[in-house]
Amino acid sequence: MDFTTFTYLSLMFLSLYMFVFFVMLTILNKNKLFEYVTPKKDYFVTILVPAYNEEDSIRETIKHVMELDYPKDKLEVIAINDGSKDRTLLILEKLKKIYPSLKILDKPNSGKADSLNQGIKMANGELIAVVDSDSFPSKSSLKKLTGFFDDKFMGAVTSFVTVRNKDENFFAKIQSIEYMILGWARKLLDFVDSVYVTNGPLSLYRKKYVVEVKCFDTKTVTEDIDITWNLLAHGYKTAMCLDARVSTVVPSKFKVWFRQRTRWGLGGLQAIVKYKTMFFKKGMFGIFILPFVSLSIIVSILAFLFSVYLISKAVITRTKVVTNSLEVNASLIHFENINLSPSVLLFYLAILFFCSIIYYNYILYKAKYEEKLSIARFFNMLFYILIYLSIYPTVWFSSIWRFVVGDNRW
Repeated sequence: MDFTTFTYLSLMFLSLYMFVFFVMLTILNKNKLFEYVTPKKDYFVTILVPAYNEEDSIRETIKHVMELDYPKDKLEVIAINDGSKDRTLLILEKLKKIYPSLKILDKPNSGKADSLNQGIKMANGELIAVVDSDSFPSKSSLKKLTGFFDDKFMGAVTSFVTVRNKDENFFAKIQSIEYMILGWARKLLDFVDSVYVTNGPLSLYRKKYVVEVKCFDTKTVTEDIDITWNLLAHGYKTAMCLDARVSTVVPSKFKVWFRQRTRWGLGGLQAIVKYKTMFFKKGMFGIFILPFVSLSIIVSILAFLFSVYLISKAVITRTKVVTNSLEVNASLIHFENINLSPSVLLFYLAILFFCSIIYYNYILYKAKYEEKLSIARFFNMLFYILIYLSIYPTVWFSSIWRFVVGDNRW
């Protein structure tokens, strides 16, 4: 078996294996996907809203937080101004006149993780909710998250993030599809105790356990990944509620998107290195999550490089053929050499592609992305699978470079 065939088969096997894995999880848990736990009590919750230069969104975020369907005597809201240079603090002070219970922590800029840690010191809640300052929780979202903490080992629960500005342009619309699929996959991993990210737009933590693991790590660029892995490494549980929704604003320009995703990738690499001693040790964190995340990164990079290799090889070969044909004045096209019989590898690739289309459309339908299937959504899905996912691995090269040179800028 030559190198090309071996690589083809290996990547195809891994792709089919993971696809079947998620499909089986969907089938086995189809009636439990949107379930949530009704809490046995009203937990006292402190909501932390860290903000740095968020004058465009902070007003709407605070409004959504204050209007949450949750007992007001069991809710504390702390907005943290992380040394903003715009009108964020001024807007917060005006909002306090509208919402007298709003607490404001004004501090010099020191990063999101430190802002959250400072907020935790002020917090009176048994549970700590973190809401990004460009995110907008649905009214029932908090109540649907708290019930999971009836389990005394539950450390963190995260929400289902949707894209608020999906109609801004085509790029934002593609990301909205991505967020739907990622949220769905995260819920499926919940059924095997493997939720490995508690997202920034809205996640809920048990304060006692967060303090026990030394709070948010100020040295990482993705504090939400690190705190989740830290809790898992200490034996605590994480979960995801697909019915607790929060919308967020995504980058609408490629440059901003690329920098955001590079940072996410860098944070993932930092987490893998930090918790590398946990590989294949007892518990789902070491046995499944660490290998799964690491293998996903490796396969993504290898698949991209292999595609570049195949395309380059085809271009170089064809160029040589054309050059030689021109030199001897021969025909450029030889019909007897054209093979119209599809190979087995191409057959399996086509099956995987069409199954993915069907499954992804099922996800968007169940997650209520749109009320009905449309031609526009179908072509957006094609673009997402064929183009977006194909170029995404380029992010990893930038993330790896930043990791190697120690560039930890936000």
